Amino acid sequence: MVKRLLILLPILTLALRAADFNDVVLQATAAMPSGGGYSVSTSAHEALSSAARIDLSGLRILANRAVPSYCSGATYLVFLKTLGELQKRGTIRLDRTTWAGLLPRKAADGEGVWGRWNANGPGTPRLFYELGLGRNFSDFREARPGDFMKIFWTDEVGCAERGHSVVFLGVENRDGEEWVRFWSSNKPNGYGEKSVPRTKIARAIFSRLEHPEKISEIRALPPKDPYLAGLLSKRSSFAEAARMCAIR
Repeated sequence: MVKRLLILLPILTLALRAADFNDVVLQATAAMPSGGGYSVSTSAHEALSSAARIDLSGLRILANRAVPSYCSGATYLVFLKTLGELQKRGTIRLDRTTWAGLLPRKAADGEGVWGRWNANGPGTPRLFYELGLGRNFSDFREARPGDFMKIFWTDEVGCAERGHSVVFLGVENRDGEEWVRFWSSNKPNGYGEKSVPRTKIARAIFSRLEHPEKISEIRALPPKDPYLAGLLSKRSSFAEAARMCAIR
């Protein structure tokens, strides 16, 4: 019995840590503004850049400045707020150089951390895979509130895709039909929750933050991810996305 417990302890510890980080993601989401409008204009990109600055404690997020907003920018601010909270708790220790590398500056798809997160295709899952931040999966039965989620509204991946970057909040039953709840910047109102029938979602990739300390390794990332950069101009497939993000 003791031997069995010793074997299970590392597994239980990892599960508890992952649950704790999902809670932090949800707290960061709850602290985000409401509304503000949706836009992918130049002004929205500039607003996102002005919403993050470095101070003595690390990265400071002024999310109210990031309006109007768009989906990947919204979830990236939640990601940064989560890291900031974990720094305050002493869970991670990032230096100013690392924080500077996380700023959402202008970047092409696949370039740097923000350029990866904002890319067509599985931007967030690819970043999670490259750094070992946590596992990626596509099974709704494994999903928990606080997982980051990339929605594909069709089977297209790449230049012809229609996608959405969100924080997963759960699945609910409405008159016998499954609806998926999520938070993001949604058309047309901007920041807030939304629910859609699960049948509207063609594919999805979930990314669970399990090892936030790995973000300190961003300096080892290649300047550009050729796979994500290439999705700006070519069509891909979900099978390729799954392979590039180590989805079983």
